[in-house]
Amino acid sequence: MLQIDFSARQLEILEIVKMEGPISGEEIAGRLHLSRAALRPHLAVLTTSGLIDARPRVGYFFTGNSHNEVGEMLKGITVGEIKSRPKVIRENVSVYDAIVTLFLEDVGTLFVVDEEGFLLGVVSRKDFLKTALGGADLHKMPVGVIMTRMPQVHIVREDETVLQAACRIMEHEVDSLPVIRDMGKEGLKVVGRVTKTNLARLLVDLSADR
Repeated sequence: MLQIDFSARQLEILEIVKMEGPISGEEIAGRLHLSRAALRPHLAVLTTSGLIDARPRVGYFFTGNSHNEVGEMLKGITVGEIKSRPKVIRENVSVYDAIVTLFLEDVGTLFVVDEEGFLLGVVSRKDFLKTALGGADLHKMPVGVIMTRMPQVHIVREDETVLQAACRIMEHEVDSLPVIRDMGKEGLKVVGRVTKTNLARLLVDLSADR
């Protein structure tokens, strides 16, 4: 069985659940002075480990079981094994054309890359909505003006585990992450993407195989 190295915060949450469970996520967040968004990835790690569990209208409770078969599987699968093709655009593309691409590709986020495929930024549905509501000329404004630029972009590497990717998606409340390959001084090359759909499909496949 793989050994899980819990962070100090996760051990603190575990102690709260052990002593006070069943307890709601809102109550745990209040004890630690955290937002629910900041708490979610820690709860995801602890529930996946099997040490705590949750029930609707009951809350989180301590199980004492440190083995979780699906959790162990997720820690043994890398992002590179489940990644899908990235949906990319250039930063000089107009916001209007980018929106068209977003709908044609049926995705929530587009990755902005240079001519060599190195990551420059990301642009999401929220970015497009805010720009459209602001009354800007979508045909003239380039995506580079509204995108989130590096290094503020949340990324994942091919050799990271699926569990790490899932926690990052939950922590930052995004629908996908660019999968990158570090090319040193050249930059970060986009080689794929991992999405909530990728993760859901994997869970279904794992459940079907059990």
